[in-house]
Amino acid sequence: MSNEQLTLGSLFDGSGGFLLGGVLAGIKPVWKSEIEPFPIAVKNKRFPDVKHYGDVSKLNGAEIEPVDIITFGSPCQDMSIAGKRAGLDGSRSNLFYEAIRIVKETAEMTAQRLGGIHQCAHYALRAKR
Repeated sequence: MSNEQLTLGSLFDGSGGFLLGGVLAGIKPVWKSEIEPFPIAVKNKRFPDVKHYGDVSKLNGAEIEPVDIITFGSPCQDMSIAGKRAGLDGSRSNLFYEAIRIVKETAEMTAQRLGGIHQCAHYALRAKR
């Protein structure tokens, strides 16, 4: 078992629960992504060394620092029984697909850097939309 500390990136980071959970579990948060100003300000104060990337729709997973764990809590209003129930096709909940895209781009870039596991990663990352 490796003694290296696991690293974490968090998409749709909201109030920073994944970052805090990671820290409490001994995992090092490396980057976060959020668009709401108040949660961004809170996390910048509480996690000043964690890079902030902003809007997930503008991120390229191949260009961000690779991490061991990517967490996300994409918007779910379109799946709520209180709403119109548009599901993953809704204007907010369809951001789920942005998270999947970023995870795939990050994994593919990491696999290319490591060389030999690229083919395994290719098969593992095939997903239907």
